[in-house]
Amino acid sequence: MNNKSLFLISGLILGGTLLAGCGQSVSAPAPAADSAKTIENCGRTLDFAGVPQRAVAMTPGQSEMLVRLGQAEKVVAEAQTKGGALMPELANLGIATQLTEQGPPSREVLLGVAPDLVYAPTSYEFTAEQGFASIDQLEAAGAQSYIATAGCAERRGTAEVADLLTDIENLGKVFEAPDQAAALAAEARDVLDDVAQRVATVEKPSVAELFVEGNTVSAIGAGIEYNMIEIAGGENVFSPDDKAFAQFFSSVISPETLVAKNPEVIVFTTLDQAHEKATRDFLHTRFPQLDAVKNDRLVAIDSSDVMPGSWGNIHAVQQIAQGLHPEAF
Repeated sequence: MNNKSLFLISGLILGGTLLAGCGQSVSAPAPAADSAKTIENCGRTLDFAGVPQRAVAMTPGQSEMLVRLGQAEKVVAEAQTKGGALMPELANLGIATQLTEQGPPSREVLLGVAPDLVYAPTSYEFTAEQGFASIDQLEAAGAQSYIATAGCAERRGTAEVADLLTDIENLGKVFEAPDQAAALAAEARDVLDDVAQRVATVEKPSVAELFVEGNTVSAIGAGIEYNMIEIAGGENVFSPDDKAFAQFFSSVISPETLVAKNPEVIVFTTLDQAHEKATRDFLHTRFPQLDAVKNDRLVAIDSSDVMPGSWGNIHAVQQIAQGLHPEAF
């Protein structure tokens, strides 16, 4: 398990200017004639001359956020689809295309759709060394790059589900959709408040959140996934105070470490149905002595739902809480 894999699954993009290195020009879209606005994002100040008209969502989760904010007609492309279809709201418009199934698009592919806004879950999607468009390259091409608050490099280890509310507020300003943003934020708060109320008086089971790749087990001990367990009424057996999670929210652990922790519940992230089955089979085969396995308290959540800046974060909290406390729902 390497950092690249974890970024791709968690707690997680890449016109008149010259395409760097390919001798091809792309015309930057003209901004809409609207009032200028400024927002802060990951320590950067983003200036918008008007409402973006050509947004690229770096995951379907980012697409869903824009659709929920009433901006479906502004989405021209999405990436990292894992083979899934476009949302009906996008497919019916016939505007958006899908750029990649696994991993961010290359610089050339991304700039080829002439975005004026790129919405990404993490800073990883802008890693030029991986062949993706950097923030500077996108800016030179006339596009702003927005990183989900929970995916900011300096916040990955301390991110919270509530960071999504910051994204909703920011995007509401960017697209001049304050009413939609206020309604969406209220809906998110209502769901989180409902979960908190339901689990407020129940006993918290011990929980390990894992990602299994082959025979390698990684534990999540910090960041947004850690906070999801907290909100859902669980006591995570791994902690941001552990040295293993001082630099990154996830760490490969030994079988002995997991056995020693012996969680009552295991929450694990999945890439698809085949990966979910493989993980369940692996846990039953390798760790039959664990309480979580013996009692079949294994809660699977889609890896897309833990990507920063997606509505899936809210769904994941509900799903985890229902898995930890079925009697409360």
